[in-house]
Amino acid sequence: MRKSKSAQIAMLGDESILDLPKVGFLSSRKVPPAAVMKCYDWATEMRDQGVCVMGGFQSPLERDVLTFLLQGKQPVIWVLAHKLWTEKSIPRPYREPIAAGRLLVVSPVAQSVARVDARTAAIRNRYILELSERVVFAAIDSAGALARLIGGCPNLKFQVLA
Repeated sequence: MRKSKSAQIAMLGDESILDLPKVGFLSSRKVPPAAVMKCYDWATEMRDQGVCVMGGFQSPLERDVLTFLLQGKQPVIWVLAHKLWTEKSIPRPYREPIAAGRLLVVSPVAQSVARVDARTAAIRNRYILELSERVVFAAIDSAGALARLIGGCPNLKFQVLA
């Protein structure tokens, strides 16, 4: 685990991935069924085009997108809303992509945070918005936190799949 210049941000993997152009991927918790296949198709397209995707990959749909992305060779950035894993606690499916320099795991929250909550999820999501050239949303609940976050970013370039 390495800490970046900002004492709050911890990273595991090849930090140079952050220098690449990135597409952010986020989703509200509630996603219409019609959006699921669009997300899978989008993830496959990003993988096949070699696009670096940055996301929180917390919900089941987002984890599915991560699985599609990791089947490719392009870099992926996974932003956690809790403390970073230790070298020994990296989940098995992610060890090879990290070792191969294709997966960078980032934690922009205090390393004392053990569980995701609304505050740390907001920090994570803002980090993704700030570092991505554009953002793709699987779906946005008009009454949810992502809608409020987007409202605070008037210059954000984004697309909603559903």
